[in-house]
Amino acid sequence: MDPMESIKQTYFQECDELLLAMEEGLIAMENGEADSEAINAVFRAVHSIKGGGGAFGFETLVSFAHVFETVLDHVRSGTLAPEADVVKVLLRAGDTLADHVAAARSGGFVADDEVKSELSALSNAEAEDLSASSADIDGLNFAPVMIDLDGSATPPQTNGNWRIRFVPKAGLYAKANEPFLLVRELTRLGTVEATPDTSRVPSLAALDPDESYLSWNITLKGCEDRQKIDDVFEFVTGDCELDIEAIAAAEPDPAPAVVTIADDVVLPAEMGSVEAAPTEKRSVAASGGAETQVRQTIRVDLDKVDRLVNLVGELVITQAMLSQRVTDYSSQQGAAVTAGLNELEHLLRELQEAVMAIRTQPVKSVFQRMPRLVRELAAQTNKQVHLVLEGEATEVDKTVIERLGEPLTHMIRNAIDHGLEMPDERVAAGKPPEGTVILSAEHRSGRIVIEVSDDGRGIDRDRVKQKAVEKGLISANENLSEEEIDNLIFMPGFSTAGQISNISGRGVGLDVVRRNIVELGGRIGIGSTAGKGSRFSFTLPLTLAVLDGMIVAVGDQTFVLPLSHIIESLLPKASDIRSFGAKGTLLNVRGGYVPMISVAELLGIEGGVTDPAAGVVILVESEGAGRMALAVDNIVGQRQVVIKSFESNFRHIEGIAAATILGDGRVALILDIDGLVSRCRDGRRHEMQQAVGA
Repeated sequence: MDPMESIKQTYFQECDELLLAMEEGLIAMENGEADSEAINAVFRAVHSIKGGGGAFGFETLVSFAHVFETVLDHVRSGTLAPEADVVKVLLRAGDTLADHVAAARSGGFVADDEVKSELSALSNAEAEDLSASSADIDGLNFAPVMIDLDGSATPPQTNGNWRIRFVPKAGLYAKANEPFLLVRELTRLGTVEATPDTSRVPSLAALDPDESYLSWNITLKGCEDRQKIDDVFEFVTGDCELDIEAIAAAEPDPAPAVVTIADDVVLPAEMGSVEAAPTEKRSVAASGGAETQVRQTIRVDLDKVDRLVNLVGELVITQAMLSQRVTDYSSQQGAAVTAGLNELEHLLRELQEAVMAIRTQPVKSVFQRMPRLVRELAAQTNKQVHLVLEGEATEVDKTVIERLGEPLTHMIRNAIDHGLEMPDERVAAGKPPEGTVILSAEHRSGRIVIEVSDDGRGIDRDRVKQKAVEKGLISANENLSEEEIDNLIFMPGFSTAGQISNISGRGVGLDVVRRNIVELGGRIGIGSTAGKGSRFSFTLPLTLAVLDGMIVAVGDQTFVLPLSHIIESLLPKASDIRSFGAKGTLLNVRGGYVPMISVAELLGIEGGVTDPAAGVVILVESEGAGRMALAVDNIVGQRQVVIKSFESNFRHIEGIAAATILGDGRVALILDIDGLVSRCRDGRRHEMQQAVGA
C-alpha cells in the first residue's frame, strides 16, 4: 500500500472520532448545556479536520471548514452568542462537514453553497462590528506589538519556557490556515508573548497578494511538554519555517517591543482580535505536583482483535476438554491436575473478559448519527420532533454496533413518518405540538436492550389488518391476537403509507430490520397504545463470542441454556402440575402458576422424559412472555461455552440461537428461550422437529 494512502486512512479514522466529538458539543449547545470547554472541543475538532484535509489537498473540505471555524471562533470568544438560530446553522454546518469528509473519502462532491452563505452571514455580521474603528493610513504600516494574553505584563519566571520563531509560507494561507489561531492555541499551554515581524512587508505598489510577509517571534512560558507545542503546529509544519528553542531557567527573557496602541488603531486582518485569556488550571497529583498523565491509546486493526478473540475461544474449548478427561482419573495426581486446571479456567475467564472488553464500544457512536436524521426528517415531514438519547455509554460488542445503524435508522424514520402526528393534530388531541422520540439502551439480564419509542398515534391495528388482507398476506377471516397483528408490519412488502414518498411507502425497511436483528441473535418486541404511542425494543447479546450456560440433557441430546435467562431449577411434584386447554401445562411455583414447556415434546427428542415430575424443571425469564418453566431430563453442569454461529454455518432455526463444542468433543445446540416460547405459542411443533432432525 502507498504510504500516503495509509496515512490518509488514519486521517479518516481520526475524522470519525472528531466528528463524534463535534456532534456531541453541538447537541450540548442546542440543549443550552455547553460550557466553554465543550465549545472549544467543537472548534478544535473542526480545526483538526481542516488541517488534515489541507495536508491531503481536499480543497473544498478545507474551504468549508475554514468558514465554519471562523464562526466557531466568534462563538468561543464571546462575540457571537450561541442563540437558537445560530446553533441551528452550526448543526447544519456540522452535517455538511460530515458530508465533506465522506465525499473526500469516496471522491464525491458536496453542494455546500447555502450553508456556507449562512455561515458567512454570521461571520460578516461580527466582522462589521469589529471594523468600525479606523485603520492605519495605508493599512500596512504595522508596529511590533506585544500580545499579553493573560493580562500580566511581567509574568513570573517558570520552568518550561520556550522561544519560537514562526514564519508562515504562502502555502499555509492557501490551505485556509490562520497564524493567529495557532498562536491562540499556544495560550492554552501557558503564558504567551508574541511579537510580529513586519520587516519583510513591502510598499503597497510592490505587494504580491499571493505572498506571505509576516512572521512571529513567540515566547511561551509554563509548558513542560515540548510535544504539545509540536501538536499545535502539526498540520502546518510543511508550510512554515518553525524553530522551537528551550530557554534556560537562568536566562533572562528577551524584552519584546512594547508599543502603545491608540484607540483608533486596529490590528492587521491576519492577527484578528486580541483578548485576554486566563491561564488554565492544571490537575496536580497529590504526591509530587506533576501533571496528571493522560490515558494513552493505540490503534489496532480489528482483524487482529478478532483473531485474538477466536484464539481465546479455542483455548476455552481446549481447557474444557482437558478438564473432562482429568475427571476420569481419581488418583491423587489427578486431583492435583484438576486443581491446576481450575486455576487455568479462572485465568482464561479473566483473559476472555479482557479481550472482549477490547471489542466493546459505547452505543454512543451509533446514537450520535440519529440527531441529524431526525432534523432532516422533521424538515421533510413538516413535523416538530424532539429526540431524547438515553444510555449512550452502554457498551456492546463492536460487531453488534456496526450492524445497529441500519435497523435504528429504519425505526426512527418509521416513528417520525408513521407514529408522530402533525403539530395541529397533536394540539387537537391535547398533546404538545412537538413530538418526542426516545432512543435508549441498557443492559438487562446479560443482554443489551435498545428501545425506540414515541408519543404519537400508536399502531392502528384495524388498518394494519386491512392492509395485510388487501396485500394477500393473511385471509380476511383469520383471527389474530394484538401481538400477531403488530408483527404483520415486519412482513416483506407491507406498508400502511397512503402514497409512496422518499421516506416510506414501498414496503421495504421493517422486514430488513427484523432480518438484521435475528441474524445478530436478537429479537424484537412491540408495545403500542392507541393515541399514546409505540415502543419497539431490540434485545441483543452483549457479545457474539462466549457465554455462561447451563448444560442440560434431553433424551440422548445435550443442550445449553444461557445462564442469564435462568432464575432457578427445581424438582416438581406431580401435585404441582396442572393441565389447561388441549395441550397446555401449568406449574405451581410457590402459589403462582407458570406456563410449562416440555423441551423433549417441543423438539421431538426421542427417549426424553415425558412426565415433568420425573425430570427437572428450569424456571427462565423470557423477554416477551415473562416467566416460563422448561422441563428437561436432568442438569449436566454449568460451563462457559464458545458460541459458534448457527446461521452462518447452516441456517436460521426458530428456537436455536447457536451451537458450541463441549469438553467431550460433542456439538451442543444453544437454545433461544424466546424462540422456544414463540414456537410453542404458534403451535408449529412439527416444523421444529423436522428442522432439528435435519
